[in-house]
Amino acid sequence: MSRSQFSRLALCAAALGALAISAVAIAPSLAAEDAVVIPAPAMDAKAADGIQTVVVAGGCFWGVQGVFQHTAGIVNVVSGYSGGSKATADYSMVSTGSTGHAESVEIKYDPQKISYGKILQIFFSVAHDPTQLNRQGPDFGTQYRSEIFAQSEAQRRVAKAYIAQLDTARVFGKPIVTKTDTDKAAFYPAEDYHQDFATKNPMHPYIAIHDGPKVEQLKALFADVYSVTPMTVAAAKTAGR
Repeated sequence: MSRSQFSRLALCAAALGALAISAVAIAPSLAAEDAVVIPAPAMDAKAADGIQTVVVAGGCFWGVQGVFQHTAGIVNVVSGYSGGSKATADYSMVSTGSTGHAESVEIKYDPQKISYGKILQIFFSVAHDPTQLNRQGPDFGTQYRSEIFAQSEAQRRVAKAYIAQLDTARVFGKPIVTKTDTDKAAFYPAEDYHQDFATKNPMHPYIAIHDGPKVEQLKALFADVYSVTPMTVAAAKTAGR
């Protein structure tokens, strides 16, 4: 069932919400895909001065945003759209799968506290499944594709080298389909109601089933960079970020 179908069935979801959450608590492996333990990248970007930016797409932006909001060293994470034009950067249009956009997140981070390579490791391990083509979990369409919108040639080189490293090691059992060759694409923030969605709506059935477990997997596999308090868009705005 896609996220849009969840919306159309909102009344039923509300009535069955408690049951769905109980099911997740009892059998999380049935509700969300398990994270994959993967090695750190052999090649990483040099630590630069000042706040850096990376834009990634890995299915529903609610979950990807939620994971990186709980990652130390991240100073802001915004849900949005990349790959298409400004005129079509609208949720209703992006959801048709015909705009060229992917649901994406813009991650701003402090390279003195977390590296680009570490962000990629979390992206491939916890935030999504990079072997799924034009889908992620229950969501289907090119708008849910896996892609890294490199902000520099250095970022692109590191991403391509890491994908080759992981494929050679066969850590996933299937080839990684994450795109890396798109020329630098503009990022357009999504509508306000999408921002901090997972943090604001932890009991929403979609979040409880598909996204909440990702944060728990981040905590389990990346305890060294796990942050209990999420860096929400609202908090970042207050901090001037």
